[in-house]
Amino acid sequence: MPLYAFEGKVPSVHETAFIAPTASLIGEVVVEEGASVWYGAVIRADFGPVVVRRGANVQDGAVQHGPPGHVTEVGPGATVAHNCVVHGALLGEECLVANGSIVLDGATVGARSLVAAGSVVPSGMEVPPGVLAAGVPATVKRSIEGTPSEFWVTANPPAYAELAQRHRHGITPV
Repeated sequence: MPLYAFEGKVPSVHETAFIAPTASLIGEVVVEEGASVWYGAVIRADFGPVVVRRGANVQDGAVQHGPPGHVTEVGPGATVAHNCVVHGALLGEECLVANGSIVLDGATVGARSLVAAGSVVPSGMEVPPGVLAAGVPATVKRSIEGTPSEFWVTANPPAYAELAQRHRHGITPV
C-alpha cells in the first residue's frame, strides 16, 4: 500500500483497514479499525491531520486534504463516495457524501445526513443531522426519514465494510 511519510509525519493504518493498492496516504493520516480507502483515492495530510474513523469508507478517486490548522475528519461509518473532495471539513457518523460532491473548509455534515451527488457544501456550513442537503451551494432540503436517502445512508456502511474485507483478501495483481 502506498504510504508516504512527510516531514516526519507517518500515516497510521489499523491492521483491519483496507487500503487499495492504488490509493495514496501522505503525512499525518489516521485510518481506524475496519475503515477503507479505495482505488485512486488520495489522502494528503501535510498541513493538518486527516482522520478516517472506524468503519468509514473513502471511495475511488476521492481527495481528502485541509488547510493549516484544520483537522479533516470522516466520522465513524461515514461514506465519502466516488470522486468527492473533502477539504478541511468534519463529517459526522454514518453520513453520506454522494458522488462528485465537494465539502469545503470548516463545514460540518451531521450524523446520518446525505449530501446529494454533485453538491457543494460551502465553507463553514453546518448540515444538521438526518437531513438531505443538495445543490450548488448546498441547502438543506428535508429530513431523510422514510425516503430513499435514508436507505442509502443506512445500507452503505455495512455494505462497504463487507466489500472492503472481500477486497482485502480477494484482490491479486494479474
